[in-house]
Amino acid sequence: MLARRALRWAARRGGQRPPVRGLRGSPRVRSAMPSWVIDRYGRNEVLRFTRDMVFPVIHYPNEVIVKVHAASLNPIDLNMRSGYGATALNMKRDPLKIKSMDTEFPLTLGRDVSGVIMECGLSVSYFKPGDEVWAAIPPWKQGTLSEFVVASANEVSFKPKCLSHVEAASLPYVGLTAWSAINKVGGLNQSNCSGKRVLILGASGGVGTFAVQLVKAWGAHVTAVCSHDAGTLMKKLGADDVIDYKAGNLEQQLKTLPSFDFILDNVGGSTEKWALDLLKKWSGATYVTLVTPFLINVDKLGVADGMLQTGVTIGSKTVKHLLKGVHYRWAFFMPSGPSLDEIAQLVDSGKGEHGCGYVCICTSPGTDDQESCM
Repeated sequence: MLARRALRWAARRGGQRPPVRGLRGSPRVRSAMPSWVIDRYGRNEVLRFTRDMVFPVIHYPNEVIVKVHAASLNPIDLNMRSGYGATALNMKRDPLKIKSMDTEFPLTLGRDVSGVIMECGLSVSYFKPGDEVWAAIPPWKQGTLSEFVVASANEVSFKPKCLSHVEAASLPYVGLTAWSAINKVGGLNQSNCSGKRVLILGASGGVGTFAVQLVKAWGAHVTAVCSHDAGTLMKKLGADDVIDYKAGNLEQQLKTLPSFDFILDNVGGSTEKWALDLLKKWSGATYVTLVTPFLINVDKLGVADGMLQTGVTIGSKTVKHLLKGVHYRWAFFMPSGPSLDEIAQLVDSGKGEHGCGYVCICTSPGTDDQESCM
C-alpha cells in the first residue's frame, strides 16, 4: 500500500520521489566554513584561520546547528590551546579508542556562543530554525570560533531578550561555572540563600563578577576579595564588603569579620590552607573551589592513575574538613540549557547593575585576579 501511495505521489509530481524524513546533517550546498583552528598545541602561533573547516553535521536527533553571531574567549581556551586537559578530553571524545591518535585536530576553540538556530534534529521540539539562542559548548566538542557550531539541545537556551548577541556571548561559560559551584555543588538557591554570609575570593574575574551578582540577587550578604582598582566595580555589582588583598595580610583582614556560611574560591593555592577556618563550624557551611588538580593529574599520570590520585585527594580533604565541622567541595563547569534558562530570567528581570541584567565579562581589564574555569 505504501509503495502504491508513493507511486501515485510521484505520478502527480511528474516522476519525482516523495521527500524522505531522516537524519540530515546540513544543506548539501555547504561543505566547508570559515573557522579559527589549531593543528597542534602551543602558543598563539599555532592558531590558523581557514575557510575549509568541515561544515558541522547533526549526528544525533537531539542536536541543533547554530549560526554563530558572536563568540568569546575564556581562560580555558588559552589553556586548551597549550594542551591543558588533552588526555581527559580525548578520552571523552573517543572513550573506546576507535579512532586514530590526535583525532581532535584540527581543533576549534571557543566555548561561548550567541546566535540563531539554523537546523534541528528530529527529536528537537523546544527550538526551531530562526530562534535566537545562547550556549556554552563543552570543551570536548568543537568550539564556537566558527561560522556554525553543533550543540545538544540540552546545552542551548533562548538568549536573554535585553542583550545583544555580543553581550550575550560574554556570559554562558562563566555563568554556568559559577552556577555549578554555587547551586549544583554548593547547594545555594533563591529559597535558602537570603541572609547567608558569602565570601568570594577572586571576585573581579569573570566567574567572580557573576557570582557576586547571583548570590546578591538571592539575598546573601556578599564579601568580595579583589584588588583596589576593582573595588568600585564590586560595589556597583552589589558587594556589601570589599577587601583589597594587596592592603595587608588577607587572612588577618578576613578574620576580623564574622564567620561565613559559604566560600567560593576562584584563586586556589595558599588560600585553601586558611580559608576554611573562616567558615561557621557545624552549621552546614561549605567551601567550594574551582581550582582542582583533576585534569592536571590525568595529563601527568594518565587516565587511570590520574583519576585514582584525584579521588584520593578529594576524599582525604573532604573527610579531613568534615571532621572539623565544614564541607569541602570541588566544582567544574557544567553545560546546561535549563540552568541558562534560569540565568536568562535573572538577566531579563534586571537583577544586574544596569537594569538590563548582568554586566559579567569573560576577562576583567585592569585587574590581576586569577581564576580557573575548569
